[in-house]
Amino acid sequence: MHNPLVYSLTEDAVLVQSLAKALGAHVGRLAQRRFPDGECYLRILDDCTACPTVVVADLAYPDAKIPRVLFLAETLRELGASPVGLIAPYLPYMRQDKPFQTGEAITSRHFAGWISRAFDWLVTVDPHLHRYPSLDALYSIPSRVAHAARAIASWVTEHVPRPVLFGPDAESEQWVAEVARRVGAPHAVFHKRRFGDRNVAVEAAELTTWRERTPVVVDDVISSGQTMIAAVRRVREAGLAAPLCIGVHGISADEALQALYAAGAQRVLICRTVAHNTLADKVVQIDVSTLVAEAVVAVTAERGE
Repeated sequence: MHNPLVYSLTEDAVLVQSLAKALGAHVGRLAQRRFPDGECYLRILDDCTACPTVVVADLAYPDAKIPRVLFLAETLRELGASPVGLIAPYLPYMRQDKPFQTGEAITSRHFAGWISRAFDWLVTVDPHLHRYPSLDALYSIPSRVAHAARAIASWVTEHVPRPVLFGPDAESEQWVAEVARRVGAPHAVFHKRRFGDRNVAVEAAELTTWRERTPVVVDDVISSGQTMIAAVRRVREAGLAAPLCIGVHGISADEALQALYAAGAQRVLICRTVAHNTLADKVVQIDVSTLVAEAVVAVTAERGE
């Protein structure tokens, strides 16, 4: 049996090396570039005949990246690789899970169809499941979810004295409650009112009870940062210390992080699911490679590999 080959479609070399080590795999050699018209070029430089292969893809801002992922999967199969799995630490196109207006594309299902036809299995970290009970409701291939709560709780336990955990909205409760349980700390969830993509307000019950604790705000995605910013302001208005802000997936651009710090955040942390080489000095990145590797072992064992 060949050692697995891991092919990287992410700029986060640290994550790829960590995953390869945890899986006992070699990092595959891949030549890639873009032609002047923007089309991508890919060439696999290994003999991957009958070799298990894993594609690690950063799929934040996915529209420019998806063709490379699909082309790489097809090329691996043409060269005899088997099975071909996908690690997408951040899984996009989970938002549109029902038609809100006639004629809307249910992009979560369409995207799942593409990935299910291209790959043999899928591993991701805490996808934004809202109306779907699990990935099995979308994807027809075996899948596993690596839950970041364990890694976040370990970091909080080690670095934060007397924490209190806050979720900025109801959807964040599953992450906040699990991190709080693991840390052994109290938690509360705010009520969010959204007036637009960048206009958010949050409400909370009396917070003064926790003035002697270190506030930690946890959410699954930091994108525009507006929900987290509203939560930070609410915490500061209540007289609590400057909070730490933790997002499982940091999709935010530089200006969103600057806005979080301007709102009163003490520190911003994200899990290592999206490449942020240019923001490394502004955020703390929490490693999730061990959790992802465990999920890969579980999903491949299910397939009898």
